[in-house]
Amino acid sequence: MKYELTPEEQEMENSADQLRSVSGEKRQKVEDMLGRARKNEVISLRISEADLEMIRNQAAAQGLPYQTFINSILHKYVTGQLYDRQEVRKLLAEMRGT
Repeated sequence: MKYELTPEEQEMENSADQLRSVSGEKRQKVEDMLGRARKNEVISLRISEADLEMIRNQAAAQGLPYQTFINSILHKYVTGQLYDRQEVRKLLAEMRGT
């Protein structure tokens, strides 16, 4: 299954050959962070049937299981990568002076 890379992911892909190994304390910090990121916790979530149906449809359109899709949305939100379309349009309009 192929995924479309975000601009940030594409930048990482393009610069992968420039990476260098890390050792010592920095390496341990990265390994600890990755260890925490890999651990998934099972939760129970109440969501309206209508919202769940829309989520399932959007997930299917992207070729993803709906739970993976929900996890992706939540991750993007908590890491500041999810933007409100209307807010972005508003900011762009303000920047253009319209």
